[in-house]
Amino acid sequence: MHRMAYELICSKCGHMIYSGFDLRSPNDILKPLGFTCRKCGAKLTPTNFKTEVMKLEGKFA
Repeated sequence: MHRMAYELICSKCGHMIYSGFDLRSPNDILKPLGFTCRKCGAKLTPTNFKTEVMKLEGKFA
């Protein structure tokens, strides 16, 4: 079984807001943060995210 990492990254500054193997909705991740990036303070909307799928090499435990 292949596990895939899921990341949510601020489009303004590139800060990684969330990284994990659990697929969570952007709304669930951003709501506790007040829908803002902790690094640059950009307002983030959970409906305005681009999805990218990338193959990662190596083993993940």
